[in-house]
Amino acid sequence: MRAVDIIIKKRDGGELSIEEIQFFVGGFTRGAIPDYQASAWAMAVLLKGMNDRETTDLTMAMANSGDILDLRDVVPLTVDKHSTGGVGDKTTFVVESAVAACGLPVGKMSGRGLGFSGGTLDKIESIPGYRTNLSQKEFKEQLGRIGIVLTGQSGDLAPADGKLYALRDVTGTVPSMPLIASSIMSKKIAAGAQAIVLDVKVGLGAFMVTLEDARELARLMVSIGKLSGREVISVLSDMNQPLGCAVGNALELREAIDTLQGKGPADFREHCLVVASHMLLLGKKAVDLEAAYRMARQALDSGLAWDKFRSLVAAQGGDVNVIDHPDLLPRAPIIEVVRAPRAGYVLGIEAREVGEAAVELGAGRARKSDQVDHAVGFVFHHKVGDRVEAGEALFSIHARNETHKAAICERVLNAYQWSETICQPLPLFYGVVS
Repeated sequence: MRAVDIIIKKRDGGELSIEEIQFFVGGFTRGAIPDYQASAWAMAVLLKGMNDRETTDLTMAMANSGDILDLRDVVPLTVDKHSTGGVGDKTTFVVESAVAACGLPVGKMSGRGLGFSGGTLDKIESIPGYRTNLSQKEFKEQLGRIGIVLTGQSGDLAPADGKLYALRDVTGTVPSMPLIASSIMSKKIAAGAQAIVLDVKVGLGAFMVTLEDARELARLMVSIGKLSGREVISVLSDMNQPLGCAVGNALELREAIDTLQGKGPADFREHCLVVASHMLLLGKKAVDLEAAYRMARQALDSGLAWDKFRSLVAAQGGDVNVIDHPDLLPRAPIIEVVRAPRAGYVLGIEAREVGEAAVELGAGRARKSDQVDHAVGFVFHHKVGDRVEAGEALFSIHARNETHKAAICERVLNAYQWSETICQPLPLFYGVVS
């Protein structure tokens, strides 16, 4: 069996056997199949797709490329959540803390920035000293001790996905449905969560632009989860504008801190409460969704979720003083308010353009080797449906230097769509797939 034959077969639209998938994934993991062949294969998958059976086989091959973590000797049930990636999506910090504060253990392995979508690890590393490289032993010990973990993918868990994940970002193969589904589910299966809530983003700032595609991705991942013996549901959430107000690593972390302390944007808080509710229900902490929502809201309002987040940061070596005093977080030297060029109602803010502008500022990676600037990004002062007067503050840019700043501001201004008449706010969610 040769890697090139498998690439050609998929390039020509063929259906790969389980043996071919296992051969390719195993060879890539061991280094016998080089990056350039894996890149060609990923592009073939993007262009030709995979059926459910191929995608499930790919998921299991990647999950089985390393260890499968069994957490049942530490906690009776652990729940996880995953977002398919969006702009301004910092929900993990709030949701994980709220759910863990309700007594349901959450052990999460997150990723870094992928294309225009920010990465949870890049955001949490705005905190000096925070460790994102816990070993499996440390992961399990911390989960059992405080009921919450947020770390990077262990080198022993789904190593095939870790290698392929890094390649996808720099080879234009991020938006492949089989690659997205298998990447997400292989990590979740390998990481040992028995219950998983998937937050599938829909819209211009998501990898799934249409509701139809988002439903199909959700269906595929729920199917993979059930075949692997997990409890899985998926919520379909809007990503036609940035979630919350902040876009950029430290800026988003600060917004999450505000939300944990009873402040923060209303849309972001509500999004977190809904996702947390589904996790609590799936984890059998509540009898119905309404009761789960009340539990999550109480965890936020009482400060228990904030206490749990502080415990998480302390446990993983982060400087708790920085989150207690978020003015100590990385701060850009240039902060400039950009004002509305006209009056009207905000009809849309194209989230993908905002995400790509943030990458251009340095908040994300254009190349695999790029360093992330934690300080830069944007803060938006209005949402879709708001009335704005000419000259009113529209958004703020946080930049490292003057290079390309004017062009980046212009790019974000062009992401706005305006209406002369009243328009409605966007919905937060479009439904649930179970």
